[in-house]
Order: sequence, then structure tokens, then C-alpha cells
Amino acid sequence: ARHPHFEIVGEACDGEEAVLAVAQLKPSVVVMDINMPKKNGIEATACIKARFPETVVIGLSVQAGEEARRAILNAGGAVLLTKEAAVDELYRTIREVLDAQPADGSREGVAEVR
Repeated sequence: ARHPHFEIVGEACDGEEAVLAVAQLKPSVVVMDINMPKKNGIEATACIKARFPETVVIGLSVQAGEEARRAILNAGGAVLLTKEAAVDELYRTIREVLDAQPADGSREGVAEVR
């Protein structure tokens, strides 16, 4: 489904690419798979939040257990959704995290990492 409020500005295949993509594209929101090669999504989230604290990271995982949830939050992520739940909840979650951000007129770009 297309959502007029969001523009997908980039994609990355692994955590290292994700960090580079955020540095280049500077999206408002990153949708991050926590299970990725080279640098997992938790490590990539920590790197992104250290360099770009204004970027919101939404974690995705096949199983969003308490340990994974705690890890993404400790890395600076906003929330962890299961991939199954993301089908129904991702749009709403992105709106909620953007609405919670200060209104500075920045582009509502989303970088998807899978």
C-alpha cells in the first residue's frame, strides 16, 4: 500500500550499509531488521543513534522476545515489532514516532533495512 505521508528514500542489505545509508540520506525514520549480516540491526541502531540521535529507529524481528526488545531499546531504538505484526502496525507506528518528534520541518523519509 502507498502512504502519501511517507517517502522511502533508501534501502540497505546489511547493518554496515544501513549506517552508511543513514549518513547519506538522513531519513527521519529507519525500519531496521535486527537480524542482518555484517553488523546486526542492534549494532547498526547503536551506531545510527550515536551519530544521528534525531533519527528514529523502529526494529523488526521474526520473534520479538523480551531480550530482543530490551536490546533494541538499549541501542536507542523506539520500538520492536514482529514482522508479522508490522504488516498491520508499521504505518501507525511510524506516524506515532514522527508525531512525537519536534516539528522542525524535516522530510519524513523512511530508510528500510531488510
